[in-house]
Amino acid sequence: MKNTENEIIGEANLNSPLRTRARSYTNVKDLGNLQDAVKEALEIKKNRFAYKHIGENKTLLMVFFNSSLRTRLSTQKAGMNLGMNTMVLDINQGAWKLETERGVVMDGDKPEHILEAIPVMASYCDVIGVRAFAQFEDKAFDYQETIINQFIEHSGKPVFSMEGATSHPLQAFADLITIEEYKDKPRPKVVLTWAPHPRALPQAVPNSFADFMNEADVDFVITHPEGYELAPQFVRGARVEYDQMKAFEGADFVYAKNWAAFQDPNYGKILSKDMNWTVSSRQMAVTNDARFMHCLPVRRNMIVTDEVIEGPRSIVIPEAANREISAQVVIKRLLSPSNLPEGEAL
Repeated sequence: MKNTENEIIGEANLNSPLRTRARSYTNVKDLGNLQDAVKEALEIKKNRFAYKHIGENKTLLMVFFNSSLRTRLSTQKAGMNLGMNTMVLDINQGAWKLETERGVVMDGDKPEHILEAIPVMASYCDVIGVRAFAQFEDKAFDYQETIINQFIEHSGKPVFSMEGATSHPLQAFADLITIEEYKDKPRPKVVLTWAPHPRALPQAVPNSFADFMNEADVDFVITHPEGYELAPQFVRGARVEYDQMKAFEGADFVYAKNWAAFQDPNYGKILSKDMNWTVSSRQMAVTNDARFMHCLPVRRNMIVTDEVIEGPRSIVIPEAANREISAQVVIKRLLSPSNLPEGEAL
């Protein structure tokens, strides 16, 4: 369990009371036993309304600092499946712009500080989901997950990540559920491949995918051009292969995703747009008739060719559909911590 139910933290600001730190979900460890979590997900998928009583008269607040399609819809649906009321707040679109750093003179375009906003938001809900991408302005600010951790510290309510600066654990959990559904051998080979993109994208999705695959029973390989190495805490013991074709050999699942450079001094920069890394029939031909995966949205004919993403081995749509299921497991567990085994995670 990431945070004990009775741990008392410091004041959010001078006017707020002491708050109890609640459970949170930001990484694979927060799920505890991964096999049990996947089993629970598959059971929920059979009857999405079996636990509707858990969320009755409770409210889910979803706070978006960034745009969303799948995360917004799937998480809202998951809350509704559990009988919850759901509220959505788009920061910077109809809400006050929020200052997120301490010690600044607030003489710009942000009239409210997040340290006042968080306890106010928390007073209206029972569970909070937060989406806040990396800004690529300050690596430490991003990799400390400053915004999401402020919600965890100062809300007093269970908080889960709907994609942070460094991780997207709802997506990665859905990815694992999808692999479990489609695998045809006990220990499949799973390849995470970098692919070109016209914009600099955060490392959140590949980080979380690596986080989950390293804990799952799979043969996991990461492939990317030199200079695109991910943070060591996510790569851990995974094999890294700089030759994409070699990495693809015998693969059962291919997960394509772009990310900007992590290593200093190039953090947040585009180092390559090499179209040879676009996933096409050329690469897929050396796999074990691999399933193709991507978190979506996808830049066609940059990340992957039309032929591959529209092909019979593409599972991007059922993968996206499983976002509802991963969110529902997480919210259900946040609502009912008393049902977890002693010492268990979320």
